[in-house]
Amino acid sequence: MPYVVNQKCIKCKYTDCVEVCPVDCFYEGENMLVIHPDECIDCGVCEPECPVEAITPDTDDTAKDWVEINKKFSETWPNISKKKQSYSKEEQDKMAKEENKKELFSEKPGKGE
Repeated sequence: MPYVVNQKCIKCKYTDCVEVCPVDCFYEGENMLVIHPDECIDCGVCEPECPVEAITPDTDDTAKDWVEINKKFSETWPNISKKKQSYSKEEQDKMAKEENKKELFSEKPGKGE
């Protein structure tokens, strides 16, 4: 049961989770992160690190739409293993309160490391 990143990450991308991941299974898109399901070892250390609760087990009801997205884009986006500031703190805090952000999802890759 790997973990997945859901829509709560869109335009927040805090990246606290990537620093604690022992297998570096996070990949960076333009405006969110995803987890590679074949690399995730289901340790769960990333889940409590996310301040917006964007990381859930793939069996969670909130994950069902995001399992395939995580799988697909983790194959093409660059790997990320170090925390970095992607957005201003103000923008992150504002977007963290938004719901139904799926329409804001970008398929473009991030910069990686």
